Amino acid sequence: MNKIGRVAVAIAASGMMGGYAAAADLPAAPAYKAPAPVAAVYNWTGFYVGGNGGYGWGNQDPLVLFSNRFDRAGFDITGGMIGGTFGGQIQQGYVVLGLEGDLDWANIKGSSVVTPSIFGIGNGVTLNTSTSIDALTTVRARIGVAMNNVLLYTTGGAALVKSTASASTVAGVPCGTLGVLPCSGSSWRPGISAGLGVEYGFTPNWSVKAEYLYTKVAGTGVSSDRLNILRGGINYRF
Repeated sequence: MNKIGRVAVAIAASGMMGGYAAAADLPAAPAYKAPAPVAAVYNWTGFYVGGNGGYGWGNQDPLVLFSNRFDRAGFDITGGMIGGTFGGQIQQGYVVLGLEGDLDWANIKGSSVVTPSIFGIGNGVTLNTSTSIDALTTVRARIGVAMNNVLLYTTGGAALVKSTASASTVAGVPCGTLGVLPCSGSSWRPGISAGLGVEYGFTPNWSVKAEYLYTKVAGTGVSSDRLNILRGGINYRF
């Protein structure tokens, strides 16, 4: 190879080495990264059935179940309850609107010795009195805010309370004797119920909830015939 050829080969080899070095200095091509999966949005729309149970406390006047002649004589009641729930709701964006009903068997009771006045003009006979709420049903609207599978809601509507009471005179005089009024009674009485709660969906169809309800029997004064309820429940949505 002549001198000119050797010079040409050397120049070509030098250019190739420089190209390899430049390529080595270039940043590596980024690896392909798949897009992040879109988080599923929980859907609260549908009809549902379920069960509930809890504890209630409040104040009740049993004498209104005997006669309207007695003045107010309420006392404290406490106890448990268990029952079923049914309802339906629809979700629009973050807002969930629904209607819910329930029917609960209850054993919320109390007892006391009372000497009620009659028409506010004097004391009657002293009575050993017991009273209980045996059942409770409500039909309520629900308005909630959904944060994916967590639902915060307020609720309010109508209630029916099954109350039962009985009494006996301390002196042992049978009720109905010597002007003592009949000392037993039972009735369903209307009222209103309102409260708030939280519900958590742990599968697409199943959810659990906790709620507080305040129930007031209509037309029975400010402090008597009221019931506070704390209860939990589980629902299956179709």
